[in-house]
Amino acid sequence: MKTKIFCDIADLKTIKFFNKKSIVDGFTTNPSLMKLAGAKSYKDYSLKILKVCKKKPISFEVFADNPNEMLNQAYKINKWGKNVYVKIPVVNSKGIFMGKVIKELSDKGIKLNITAVYTYDQTKKIFNCLNKKTKSIISIFAGRMSDKGKDPLPIFKRSINLTKKKKRIEILWASTREAYNYIQAKQLKCHIITMPPKVINQVKSFGKSPRSLTLDTVKGFLKDSKKANFKI
Repeated sequence: MKTKIFCDIADLKTIKFFNKKSIVDGFTTNPSLMKLAGAKSYKDYSLKILKVCKKKPISFEVFADNPNEMLNQAYKINKWGKNVYVKIPVVNSKGIFMGKVIKELSDKGIKLNITAVYTYDQTKKIFNCLNKKTKSIISIFAGRMSDKGKDPLPIFKRSINLTKKKKRIEILWASTREAYNYIQAKQLKCHIITMPPKVINQVKSFGKSPRSLTLDTVKGFLKDSKKANFKI
């Protein structure tokens, strides 16, 4: 099974670049990335992205905190394009599980990306709310877990095992920190990994020999020492 690579970005120029690359199978965004990209109008900016990314799957996240408002935003975002996945946080800012929101949208055939997942229990609760006939993604934040000293691999193993018989429900490795995470995701048979452009470019260079890596490193040190005009 292929582990698909999604690019985690909202910058329009970067999306234009990677949309043409076969290594990238789709895109993920979030409100923080949209703000970083300079979006003033969330809808207008998203529609600009969709003029470029017409076929590859792309996730746009709701930013409401109230469940009813979340539903209202989700229905609007869903209408933007056939390739759109609506991103819903597993809980709101008060820690309330968004199960009713997830169930209603999934039952209506709206493609969802459930985000900010950190535990297997959360995966299981989401899984129980999803309509198994609707395409859905569960995004587990591996990198942020690792940053806090928690091993994400057991959660992925159990989550992938839970969903393996449901072909329309995919597990996504989120908050990727390094290129080796792609190898880990592949070994786990994780359906998708989303990563920033820098890490995608590192994955593209996989296969370099140890000799090449050594020479590249030494040449880099030499170049920088000459630029600095170091003397002893």
